[in-house]
Amino acid sequence: MGKYSVINMESKYEVVHVIIMAEEVVLLGFWASPFAVRVKVALAEKEIDYVSREQNLFNKSSLLLEMNPVYKKVPVLIHEGKPICESLIIIQYIDEVWKHKAPLFPSDPCERAHARFWADYADKHVSHPFLFLSLVNLFSFIQYIDFIF
Repeated sequence: MGKYSVINMESKYEVVHVIIMAEEVVLLGFWASPFAVRVKVALAEKEIDYVSREQNLFNKSSLLLEMNPVYKKVPVLIHEGKPICESLIIIQYIDEVWKHKAPLFPSDPCERAHARFWADYADKHVSHPFLFLSLVNLFSFIQYIDFIF
């Protein structure tokens, strides 16, 4: 299994940029994101060492905004200082860059197309309700904590 470390500290962009340039693989994610989890599973399956930088989606970091200026969302894989966005694209990238490790997709083109179809189907019909429920649970927990204290 790949090794990873989590960086949760808030720091100046210049310091974070130095950390990213020093690390080969960095994942910008959020604990409740099924899309970030998908990428974490792919990295673990390929046994790739990486640094995980958890993002605050309510106060997006300058790093996230710079690495994903179009959608401004997680996950973002930063490999050798270059960002790759969108979970399915990231997984395909991981599979192509680390070819010498176990493949993530079938070798047969038809089977590979079917795998991509079901991943896309899950994105459109399965993941969003779970993400919504995760956020509802998070907000309920925050309200509960506020109520107690």
